[in-house]
Amino acid sequence: MASPALAAAVQVEPGTSEDLHEVMAVMEAAFGDEYGEAWTRSQCAGILPMAGVTLILARDARNGEAIGFSLSRSVADDCELLLLAVRPSHHRRGIGTRLLDHFVEAARARGVTRLHLEVRDGNPAVEMYREAGFDPAGRRRNYYHAQNGNRFDALTLVRNI
Repeated sequence: MASPALAAAVQVEPGTSEDLHEVMAVMEAAFGDEYGEAWTRSQCAGILPMAGVTLILARDARNGEAIGFSLSRSVADDCELLLLAVRPSHHRRGIGTRLLDHFVEAARARGVTRLHLEVRDGNPAVEMYREAGFDPAGRRRNYYHAQNGNRFDALTLVRNI
């Protein structure tokens, strides 16, 4: 869980398609070209209006700047964390954990029983997901494609709630 000081410094709130510019700014800062993890603007714009999709923004409470976000999709009793990103200037401050905790609690409140996500093998966020109770369930070989041609595996993680 995030510290009380962080809770006062960061607001977590629902987002909409109108926040896409801020989402893309966070994504561009958080995901470089090195691993091919970022989504395009058109991918984000296309999924946001779909049923069961939720965008959550983390904002700096002092200036309202978007410093992180999560994007998830629920279908029946299953929920997938599609994206979670935090500006590198705000890493290691508990913001990613706060967004992840919000994802888990919101899913639980909707009656979801299974959570899943995919993350690049080697991404430091794997530790955060494991600490939150997500367990390895599979691997997709060469899932992420960097612009330089390198490919990276994706780990599939699950958590029952």
